[in-house]
Amino acid sequence: MLLLPLALSACADVGYLAQSVAGHVKLMAAARTIDDWLADPATLPALQQRLRRVQSVRRFAVADLQLPDNASYQRYAALDRPYVVWNVVAAPADSLTLKTWCFVVVGCVAYRGYFAQAHARALAAQLQAQGLEVSVYGVPAYSTLGWSNWLGGDPMLSTFINYPDGELARLMFHELSHQVVFAPDDTAFNESFATAVERLGGARWLAQQATVQQREVFAVFDARRIQFRDLTRRTRQKLLQIYQENSRTAHTQQALKAIKNKVFSDFRADYARLKSGWDGYSGYDDWVAQANNAALAAQGSYDEWVPAFEALFAREGRDWRRFYDAVRRLAQLDAQQRQLALQALAPGPSGRDRGDSQAFLR
Repeated sequence: MLLLPLALSACADVGYLAQSVAGHVKLMAAARTIDDWLADPATLPALQQRLRRVQSVRRFAVADLQLPDNASYQRYAALDRPYVVWNVVAAPADSLTLKTWCFVVVGCVAYRGYFAQAHARALAAQLQAQGLEVSVYGVPAYSTLGWSNWLGGDPMLSTFINYPDGELARLMFHELSHQVVFAPDDTAFNESFATAVERLGGARWLAQQATVQQREVFAVFDARRIQFRDLTRRTRQKLLQIYQENSRTAHTQQALKAIKNKVFSDFRADYARLKSGWDGYSGYDDWVAQANNAALAAQGSYDEWVPAFEALFAREGRDWRRFYDAVRRLAQLDAQQRQLALQALAPGPSGRDRGDSQAFLR
C-alpha cells in the first residue's frame, strides 16, 4: 500500500526509471472501465459482484469521507501475479533508520518499488552485500497521488479486489487519501495519515454499510492485527533502546549481535504465544520468520503517527474537510515543526515534550 515513485520523478538510475514507466504503462493499458466489465457477458458473476462493491465503496469514499471524486478506481485491471509491485526496504544492522532514495517530485522515500519480483530481489542482494538488512515484500496497490487521473486514474486491481469487504474499503480509503495530502521526504507522515484515514473511514463504512456478519468477521481479523502491531511496536522500542545505548557505550559487534538476537528470539516466542489464541490463523508467519531491522522500521512508518492523526480528527470535530485542512497545514511545516506538532497531538502520557500544537495547525 505504499506510494510508488513513478517516472513522474526524475531518477539517475535509468534502469529503475525504465521499469517504472513500462510497468505502469502496461498496468494502465490492461485496465478497462468497471461499467465495461459489467456489460461484458464474459465477466463472471463473482467478479461482477465484486466490481459493484467497488463502485459502492467508491461512492461512499466521496460522499461520506470527502475523498477525491475523480477517475481513480473507476477502472479494473486483471493481473497475472499476486502483487502489483514488490517493495525493497533496507536498514543498517544497528539502526531502525531506513535507507532512502530521492526523486525530484516526491522527494526522498524509504523504499523502492519494482513491477518484477526478480528486479526487487536483485536490488536486495546488492544492498545486503553492502552490509544492510533488507526486506522485500509484495504490495497489492499503490497510489500515483492523482497524477495519472488524466490517463484514467489508479485502477482497481485483481491483487486486492477479493479482499473481505472491510479490508477492501480500508485499502481504497488508504490509497485515495494519498491524493489528499502528501509531504515530500516524510514517509512516516504520509503512511500514518493514510493509515488513520483507512481506520477511521473503515470504521464508518462498517457501521453504515456492512452486515452484522461482515462486522463480526472484520472484528476478529482487526483484533489480531492490533495485537500483532502492538507486538511489533514493543519490539521496535526494545531495539531502539539497544541501538541508542550502543551509540553511547559502543558494544563490540559480537555483543551487540547477541543482545539483538535475544530481542528477535523473544519477539518470535511472543508471536507464537499470541498466535496460539488465534484458532490456527497464521497470516503473519512468513513476516515474523524474516523480520529484521528493515521490516520492523517499514512497519513502523505505517503506525508511528496514527494516534496523533486520530486525535487531530477528534479535535476537528470529526469533520473530514476540517481534518484534511489541518493535515495540509502540517504538511506545509518544516520537518522539525511537523514532528513537534505531531508529538503534541499524540494522546496519553509520554516522555516527549507535548507542547501545544495549536500554533502550528491554525
